[in-house]
Amino acid sequence: MPRATPITAKSDLPAEHHAVADAVLKVFGHIRGPFSMLLHSPTLAERLLPMVTFVREDTIVDPRLRFVAILTAARERSAAYVWGAQVALARTNGIREELIDVIRANGDPSQLPADERDVLVYIRQLMRTNRVDPAVFDALKSRYSAQWLVELTAIANFFAFVSGICNAFEVTPPPNADKLP
Repeated sequence: MPRATPITAKSDLPAEHHAVADAVLKVFGHIRGPFSMLLHSPTLAERLLPMVTFVREDTIVDPRLRFVAILTAARERSAAYVWGAQVALARTNGIREELIDVIRANGDPSQLPADERDVLVYIRQLMRTNRVDPAVFDALKSRYSAQWLVELTAIANFFAFVSGICNAFEVTPPPNADKLP
């Protein structure tokens, strides 16, 4: 059970914050997960919504590598809700089960294609130590660009942030969601 009452409908908010609930509904089609807690601070929730849109529609990081970063960040933060919700989206976007399995198990990424492996290692290092080895950083920067790497880093940290909200408030994972070990 979450540690605060989830806000799941516009009617759960005072009238002056209904526009924020409408914005959440426009982006997600529902109110649940991290935004069921973030709406306890409507201004914060409203300011975070553009990041969701950016991750979904505006980033130059392709979905395959974006989901490597998202799932790795969720796994590193042991975020059951975020993991379950994002694995479902990853599968919808054609992400291979082998890749999901390696991330879920904290497995050895050495057999993954170089681009997936490098993103996984980059995000693991970033989440675990707040630093990245120069060789990993340089490989990604030279393969893509500084902009690409900034966006990848921001996406992973956004999902780490959302994971922290879900973990602190013990947001229940979606029903029938993929489970973390």
